[in-house]
Parts: sequence; structure tokens; C-alpha cells
Amino acid sequence: MFDVNAYLAKIGYTGPTEPTLDALRQIHKRHLIAIPFDNSLNADRERGFEVLGDVAIDDDEVFTAVVEGGRGGVCYELNGLMRRLLTDLGFDVRILGAAVIQVNGEFGPDLEHIFNCVHLDGEIYLVDVGLAGPSFLEPLRITEEIQTQYGVDYRLVLEDDYRTLQRRSQGAAWSSVYKFKLQDRQLAEWTELVPTLADFPLELVLVGTRIHSRAVENGQLVLIGKRFVKVEDGKEEIRVLARPEVFREVVEQILRPAG
Repeated sequence: MFDVNAYLAKIGYTGPTEPTLDALRQIHKRHLIAIPFDNSLNADRERGFEVLGDVAIDDDEVFTAVVEGGRGGVCYELNGLMRRLLTDLGFDVRILGAAVIQVNGEFGPDLEHIFNCVHLDGEIYLVDVGLAGPSFLEPLRITEEIQTQYGVDYRLVLEDDYRTLQRRSQGAAWSSVYKFKLQDRQLAEWTELVPTLADFPLELVLVGTRIHSRAVENGQLVLIGKRFVKVEDGKEEIRVLARPEVFREVVEQILRPAG
């Protein structure tokens, strides 16, 4: 059964639980460090985004598997758990949907990705613990200003009805992560869109590719197939893990880190 105290203990958060910005920041980051993104349960059966039909998760079932059972999860599972946790703590949480940048440099379908935002003290903050990454470790405020976290810059570029989230590591150019409309969504919208998403060309997405990701105190570790991205204090290192033993070590590091 979903349990707030057990959830907070799992992610190592021991601070105040009142709905404040400081609590939101710490809970967001602690979650990303404690619980990995892991699509290995879905990767072998992903065909035409049919997994998106399950975005309305059973909170108790996913809590048992992820928080108590120790496995990772994907966007609708991890952001669904975060949405329940923050709501139970008294935060004003809304659902958002995004089109993620694809391997050809174009954006995928609207609502391909499901995440959250929090309305707090007259501001709106993006809350996303379900993106493989690299991504932001703490909530991002909806603003035109550049925001820097652990050496990485983030900005939201407004064009028509969309806001495009972009990031820039040290020495690199701006790159897009996803675009979204600042529009409250309902879970039923994803179920209705599954047939449309299934028509999206599969060669443009990483269907069937195993993705593992976990945050660390000053960055993030992301493994997409055999492409390993390590972000540390804003510096980004990318390498291909050709040796099987090295690949296994990195997977183990991300899914079950020492300590």
C-alpha cells in the first residue's frame, strides 16, 4: 500500500514535509538519486507505444514494485508516484504532456511523455523524475531566465503555444529536451491517443532500446543502449561501452549503486 513515510525514507528525505519550495527541491533530487529510470521491463515489448495505455497507474501496485521492491520505472510510473506523494503532502500538482526530441532532431508526438508541474507561491515549477535524461535534478521554474543547476544551464524557449526545454552543459551548445504546452492534462487523454501514437514512425524513436539512468549529487549517469553519458559538475562525457564487462558494471552502478 502507498505509504508517504516509507516513500520519504526510501529516498532519504528527512526534512519538513510542509509544501515549500525547499522541500520540493530536495524531494525531487532525492527521488532521482534513489530511484533509477529503467525501461528494461518494457523495452522488449515496446511496439507502437502501446505501453502508454497504462499511464493511469495503480499507485499501490507500482509503489510495491518500485519503492518497496527496489526496481526502477519509466515516466508514467515514476512521475505518477511523485504526483501521488506531492499531492498527499499538500502540493498543488498538475499533469503535463510533452513531445520529446527524437534521434533525427525532430520532436515526437504531443503527449509522448507525461510529467508534472507544481503551482507554489504564485509560481509554476516543472517536476519530472521520469525522464531518462540528461535532465534537471531540481524543479525548474517557468520563466524566460536561464537557470543553472550543478554547472548545467537550462532555459525555456517560448514559440507559439509551446515551451521548449533546452539544456547546455559546459562547452556545449544549447540542445532541446522536449516541448510542451502549459496546459493541465487528464490521464484519459493518453488512452485516447494510443492509436495516433502507434502510427508514429518507429525508426525515429528508441523502441526496444534499454535505457537506464540515475542522478548523483552533482550530475547524472545515463545509459542508452551502449552509449554512456556521464554528467558531473556541468561537464559531460560520452563514450560507447564496447566491452561487455564494462557495460555490465555501468548497468550495475546505475541500477544498484554501492552504499
